[in-house]
Amino acid sequence: MNAIALQRLSVAFEAAIAARRLPGAVLYIAQRGETRCFDALGWQDVEAGLPMRRDSIFRIYSMTKPIVSLAALMLVEEGRLMLGDPVAQYLPEFGVQQVATQDGDTLRLEPAQRGMTVHDVLRHTSGLTYEFLGNDAVQRQYRAADVASRARSNRDMCRVLASLPLARQPGSAWLYSRSTDVLGAVLEVVSGMTLGELLRQRIFEPLGMRDTGFHVPHPQWHRIAEPFATDPDSGAAVNLIDVCDPPAGESGGGGLVSTATDYARFLQLMLNRGELEGVRLASRKTIEWMTSDHLGRIAIEGDLLAPGHGFGLGVAVRTTPGLAPTPGSVGMYHWSGIGGTTFFVDPQEELFAILLAQAPGQRVYYRNLLRNMVYAALD
Repeated sequence: MNAIALQRLSVAFEAAIAARRLPGAVLYIAQRGETRCFDALGWQDVEAGLPMRRDSIFRIYSMTKPIVSLAALMLVEEGRLMLGDPVAQYLPEFGVQQVATQDGDTLRLEPAQRGMTVHDVLRHTSGLTYEFLGNDAVQRQYRAADVASRARSNRDMCRVLASLPLARQPGSAWLYSRSTDVLGAVLEVVSGMTLGELLRQRIFEPLGMRDTGFHVPHPQWHRIAEPFATDPDSGAAVNLIDVCDPPAGESGGGGLVSTATDYARFLQLMLNRGELEGVRLASRKTIEWMTSDHLGRIAIEGDLLAPGHGFGLGVAVRTTPGLAPTPGSVGMYHWSGIGGTTFFVDPQEELFAILLAQAPGQRVYYRNLLRNMVYAALD
């Protein structure tokens, strides 16, 4: 990689911090097993006057999803779970569901044509939705039921979710949703453990991900990265999840905290197709399967998947070299967190990049900037 171009990347983020667009950021880029950039820039906590550290701890929100998806595929490899299994086999509350359809101002319910499967919750074709994606009737019911509450266990959240109508027929459309939260509850039933314990035993400890979990222990609170108190664009208060105490609900879709070094170990395992430093968590073919497009001709709703992208099992996957407004190789996969974090992995270039920041309102601009400038640094 071109060292001058990599320096331009750091300078661009330093300028954003100086302009108070971001409080601070950690950049981590690796290629062919070697670290090319590892910068801690700006402030971990502006109000407390704490500078950013390489080991600062971030709320990674939806960057939780690929980790939970890998755990599911590890159980598939052991014959304990099948992607074709109905979710209701593990969570009977999803056995009989209704689908909401809008006819003008009238909300109608019709029976689900089939039940959602484990495959559906891995690839977001379950028919579920997210309460923050819009204001349709189902999303309003999600908000009224407070499905986002971290005070409920994963299973109790699923009981609430299953009592509400689906937004789409299962299998009919890609619609970003609370699917991975449901997957987390399935994994708890299959493993007989809490999701946090399953991830700790099967992924975090084997990979040496010491600072990744569903809360930050008290002795490490001084390392938590914080956002600006108010958004620099809208002026609205910025409220991220409280990660100081263990939550009742360990959200498989968005509950983890992590560091750049920890998440880099996970991505290096993915880039190595399931192995890191002699520890193999999944087979080469399982990782290839996970990071392949699983949508085909299934309709994609919303703008979270850029043109030229499909979705695998927990990650977006680039399917064409063009179409998208950012560069990338066919087979590159990625995902981001609503709090301002993002990553991408490019197997063709033997490359991965991580941006950790706590700036929800600016997340789209800076994840695109990261992509553009990292690819610009390739010789």
